[in-house]
Amino acid sequence: MSRYRFIEVEKVNHAVRTLCRVLQVSRAAYYHWSIHPLSARARADLALTERIAAIHARSRQTYGAPRVHAELQVCGDRHGRKRVARLMHAAGLAGRIPKRYRHTTVADPLTVIPDLVRRDFTPTHPDQLWVGDITYIRTWEGWLYLATLLDCFSRRVVGWAMADHLRTELPLGALHMALARRSPTGTLIHHTDRGCQPGLKGSSQRYLPGRRLCSRSRSLRVSANRGSSVVAR
Repeated sequence: MSRYRFIEVEKVNHAVRTLCRVLQVSRAAYYHWSIHPLSARARADLALTERIAAIHARSRQTYGAPRVHAELQVCGDRHGRKRVARLMHAAGLAGRIPKRYRHTTVADPLTVIPDLVRRDFTPTHPDQLWVGDITYIRTWEGWLYLATLLDCFSRRVVGWAMADHLRTELPLGALHMALARRSPTGTLIHHTDRGCQPGLKGSSQRYLPGRRLCSRSRSLRVSANRGSSVVAR
């Protein structure tokens, strides 16, 4: 709603002089607007602005002028993209710019160890292959990091851990829970991407009494990440 139209609606409750002073509009400009009706082009712009605002709201304020223009064309409204951009700018509407992608997994290029998984994520029985990853969740108190372990055979989450940091204790907490819940027997491959946490070889032995944990990792192209595997015998 324009300031002139707001004054027109509220003048029954407040003095025009007061409204013009609060909205920083000259009374001469307001009276000129009230005497001269809007042109057909201005009325069409107002109607188009309402449709643009509705499309922008349905997109959760993410669409910019090109997408709004394309949506209008799908609905049968033929308008120039520059006109749509001008009306969006006048209404204070803008799309969201996607954040720049950041690599959070950086593998050690000097570490070359044989691959255990070989891109075969189809085990024949449970507790043969576990895969894990860490994701981050935005909360009111900051970022919360969630580490999970998934059994590739049953597709069930066998272990998880949460923390406000990305230290080695986070994935080890998920591994500890998985081992306590499942008590695997036989050979087990623990496969994760190689992020900023150090290797699990030394620390994981505390959670595997009576077992030998060996590192067998190399760079893999799995879900655009680089993988590392740990086998317990």
